[in-house]
Amino acid sequence: MELIKYCFDFVMHLDKHLLTLVSDYGMWVNLLLFVIVFAETGFVATPFLPGDSLLFAAGAIAATGALNIYVIIAILVIAAIAGDTLNYWVGHYIGSKVFKKQKSLFFNPEYLDRTNKFFEKYGGKTIIIARFVPIIRTFAPFIAGVGRMSYLRFALYNVVGAFCWVPILACMGFFLGNLSFVKHNFSFMVIAIIVISLIPVVVEYFKYSKEKNTTANAHNSGE
Repeated sequence: MELIKYCFDFVMHLDKHLLTLVSDYGMWVNLLLFVIVFAETGFVATPFLPGDSLLFAAGAIAATGALNIYVIIAILVIAAIAGDTLNYWVGHYIGSKVFKKQKSLFFNPEYLDRTNKFFEKYGGKTIIIARFVPIIRTFAPFIAGVGRMSYLRFALYNVVGAFCWVPILACMGFFLGNLSFVKHNFSFMVIAIIVISLIPVVVEYFKYSKEKNTTANAHNSGE
């Protein structure tokens, strides 16, 4: 319970915790940021790690001069690309075997069918869009690997997505993070970022539920 409380506090006050870490460990914080972003995008078991809010907070800290915004962007773009690449190949080699097993909280054959339909509908740009959506961001490259998307095609969207996601969120933090309102309401900003980024997930969920109910009703009517 204490660990959960600490993690929650860490996310809600990322700016203060990052400043403390920079004060204690200097440029080694860059390595920590790299590891977090790499893990959040590279392992399907860690979608709970901060992504958008971390980039925003890192940009805000860079605006104080404690970190270099150009170094932050370069390091985290590399981390995002490397994480998605690992996730893709894990899905490519073992993903289908996982989905053939019994249903579990994360690995459900239905997830594969739904995501494949999503890829069919939106194409490769799914990888780019997913960058801005928590949880989906973690699973999209894994599913792309399972679905045998061409690696060259995936790599293109992966790179484009990383170069959109990291600079946009980091620069938002850099230019807005030290405004008086934002500094005094950073927890609110974190929540706002999370809520806004989850809107597409909620919309897709309701659309999927509606389509599923419509199909079920049509099937029942035909019997």
